[in-house]
Amino acid sequence: MIDFSWLEIVAVAVSLATIGCNIREIHWGWPLAILASLMYFTLFWHKRLYGNASLQIFFAVVSAWGWWQWLRPARGGAARLAISRLTDRGRVGMVVSCILLWPAIGWFLHAYTDTDVAWWDAFPTAVSLVAQFLLARKYLENWVLWLVVDVVSVALYMHKGLWLTAVLYALLFAFSLAGLRTWQRRAA
Repeated sequence: MIDFSWLEIVAVAVSLATIGCNIREIHWGWPLAILASLMYFTLFWHKRLYGNASLQIFFAVVSAWGWWQWLRPARGGAARLAISRLTDRGRVGMVVSCILLWPAIGWFLHAYTDTDVAWWDAFPTAVSLVAQFLLARKYLENWVLWLVVDVVSVALYMHKGLWLTAVLYALLFAFSLAGLRTWQRRAA
């Protein structure tokens, strides 16, 4: 039998509203992200997904920073931060960051927690750290990383019995694809 908690149901709804705001560049997505992150911290901790749980605290902090980034005047006198693309060097840094973070987080989870999915939990955690930073700075490539996170997370959450959250991440894959396409048009 599939069992959903009210916390998971509300967290999914708030997460969907967050991604909708992000795609449309509506700054109210950031406080919604903080709320969703705090709810998912509790849910993931209970399921022994410590990497994902800890990531939610990071998301809450970076969401506060992202909100500030999106609201403050941009460099060069622009009214707000504009969507931009990483340089070739920036893309290499993005990939290297993901490659270095994954084993570091995986080792920590394996060595210091009772999780049964240390390396599997570590991968989307590592990639999400980089993606969240890129989103806060409005780099187009954040959506590519979210696509990767979404695919891996669907399987991880199904394995842990978080069926509604697995459905959420399947939907987030579609939204991330829409976000990528929308931001590509706006960055052109």
